[in-house]
Amino acid sequence: VQLVESGGGLVQAGGSLRLSCAASEGAFSTFAIGWFRQTPGKEREFVASVSRSGSGLYYGDSVKGRFAISRDNAQSRVYLQMSSLKPEDSAVYYCAADFRTMATSPQACDYWGQGTQVTVSS
Repeated sequence: VQLVESGGGLVQAGGSLRLSCAASEGAFSTFAIGWFRQTPGKEREFVASVSRSGSGLYYGDSVKGRFAISRDNAQSRVYLQMSSLKPEDSAVYYCAADFRTMATSPQACDYWGQGTQVTVSS
């Protein structure tokens, strides 16, 4: 499975960005997808995940109410809509596929994308 993130960039605090995760795998609906983020010297942090069907949505405490995850199984894509961005949201954002659980833990994920940089200026 190959995952490719896009949509990162530089945005001012309070602004919005939409990240996209495109998967090469034809059986896209067989795995949950999670978004994680990481800054230098810190562990990878769970941001959000979506179940195989798209009905189960999970969020990290720091992004609840500001970020929204969704998936389009027909297009093999998962989206992360980020709003009310803060400087502390700056990080490299990764999407990951989890065949067994809900993609809420980095250790449970089987495949990773290369990451996309998000920078929020104050």
